Amino acid sequence: MTTPMPAAAVSQAEPILLREDLSGIAILTLNRPKARNTLSDAMLAALSEAFGLIARDRSIRAVVLAAKGPAFCAGHDLKEMTAHRSDSDRGRAYFVDLFTRCATLMQAIVHLPQPVIAAVHATATAAGCQLVATCDLAVAARTASFGTTGINVGLFCSTPMVALSRNVGRKQALEILLTGDMISADDAFRMGLVNRLSEPGAEYDAAVEMARKIAAKSAPVIKVGKEAFYRQLEMGLAEAYRYAGEVMVENMLARDAEEGIAAFVEKRPPRWEDQ
Repeated sequence: MTTPMPAAAVSQAEPILLREDLSGIAILTLNRPKARNTLSDAMLAALSEAFGLIARDRSIRAVVLAAKGPAFCAGHDLKEMTAHRSDSDRGRAYFVDLFTRCATLMQAIVHLPQPVIAAVHATATAAGCQLVATCDLAVAARTASFGTTGINVGLFCSTPMVALSRNVGRKQALEILLTGDMISADDAFRMGLVNRLSEPGAEYDAAVEMARKIAAKSAPVIKVGKEAFYRQLEMGLAEAYRYAGEVMVENMLARDAEEGIAAFVEKRPPRWEDQ
């Protein structure tokens, strides 16, 4: 399925999230450039639906998450949030629901069978930075920048903190969270928030190339490996080794492991059966 991605200004009729499927790679593009691709209620719903469909689509082996316009993602829609302060409970019920939906989306990305690669061309702030940190991998243009800027408007980025603190060191995460300062792509690379840097405009192609490499592997093995990676991170050392050993045994008994090892020994390309 391919959705056109015109270079012209986005019209009211265009969807806020575009999808293009390219040889087993699903490319999702945030398409609210005038609103700096904020995670509005509609955007959260669109992303949740897209990832739900991708999770069940065996033809998709990797995902690239990109964006159009002057920002990758500016976080939550503050105008939408502010409108609910006039609710009878000053917006409490809406805020609880909003942050629950956002957390559910972030966890859906982590639990997705396919790896997700962020292609960051510009600024990613607050929940937008959280979105980048949540993706399994990230490629950024050297001109991109990142930050948890909520503190500057009196709102500590507590939920973005969860993903950020699982990507970078504690003191680095706290400095970003407490100061609200933006960090450069170079600093984000050094801290481990992004995997690779590219020249401006080349980050999309670099992310797609990375996705192609992943898509060429056994899909079930990638799924098992991604799940195991996140699960063992939450375990103690001994428990992690026990769990990882069990995963290795099951993986060794899989048909694709048998085929892959045989192909290596026989010096030929593997023929994956996705089993």
